[in-house]
Amino acid sequence: MSWLERLRDGLSKTRKQINDTAGNLGSDLRDVLTNRLDSIEDLEYALIAADVGRAATEEILADVRASDHTNLQDALMEALTLQLEPDLRRAQFRKLGFTPDARRTVVDPRGHVVMVIGVNGVGKTTTIAKLGQYYMGRGKSVMFAAGDTFRAAAGAQLGVWGERLGVPVVQGPEGGDPAAVAFDAASARAARGTDLLLVDTAGRLHTKHNLMEELKKVRRVIDKADPGEPADVWLVLDAVTGQNGLAQAKKFHEATPLSGVIVTKLDGTAKGGILVPIVRELGVPIKFIGVGESADDLQPFDSQEFVRALFDVEIPRG
Repeated sequence: MSWLERLRDGLSKTRKQINDTAGNLGSDLRDVLTNRLDSIEDLEYALIAADVGRAATEEILADVRASDHTNLQDALMEALTLQLEPDLRRAQFRKLGFTPDARRTVVDPRGHVVMVIGVNGVGKTTTIAKLGQYYMGRGKSVMFAAGDTFRAAAGAQLGVWGERLGVPVVQGPEGGDPAAVAFDAASARAARGTDLLLVDTAGRLHTKHNLMEELKKVRRVIDKADPGEPADVWLVLDAVTGQNGLAQAKKFHEATPLSGVIVTKLDGTAKGGILVPIVRELGVPIKFIGVGESADDLQPFDSQEFVRALFDVEIPRG
């Protein structure tokens, strides 16, 4: 099964949620807007149920009402794609009728160190392994830092991945100082000239610690060891958590500003619309999305591809 097929299949629960609530999306748009207020209300309920969020839903419906499309689904797809575009200039181009290519053949980090953050259970460590494989497949040298020293076996888990992939892993003692691990790893990356260091971080600490303050400290010591780094902080978010996940994202963003979000487990949720408020409310791009456990189930995010897969519409090529 190809990536696009897996994506369409993974979004089936969200698609069913929207279709069951909104009814026939293939209706003539003018007919719906002129004669069938109930259809617009059903669409509003469907989007909110899919965790698009009320504010974004209102903007989407406004765009649908102003659309030049004759088909309700086409208007809705365009409005959703616009919402998933965090770059205001590109969003404006879309509103003017242009269709900038959203595809990222490669997601290039801005520097050499990426801090990967998120609460326990979202799949941070496995995601780091997948990212390592992704970048190694594109010719980059990679290192891992096992900075989640508070979760039992987290370092061992990353160590196993490192051994499997042939990636050096900097580790510290279980329960040790995560900042010390990050400092050592950043120093080693700079000394070796490794292209990319992916730093795993704690998702929950013992009660005497404050997670957000710990993450700020890790960021500071990385900058000391490797000035200007980490150039990226990416949050791993479990799509199944929906609006709770968005609340988590806001707290992390306040503590240590994010440069990207990775959304996992889209295949297990009817709340796939959560991607919209992530982009809209945080103003942060989604870098990767995941729809399964294998390494190639994590792929760069493409807003047009995502929306077409959500509505099970073939993606034109060429």
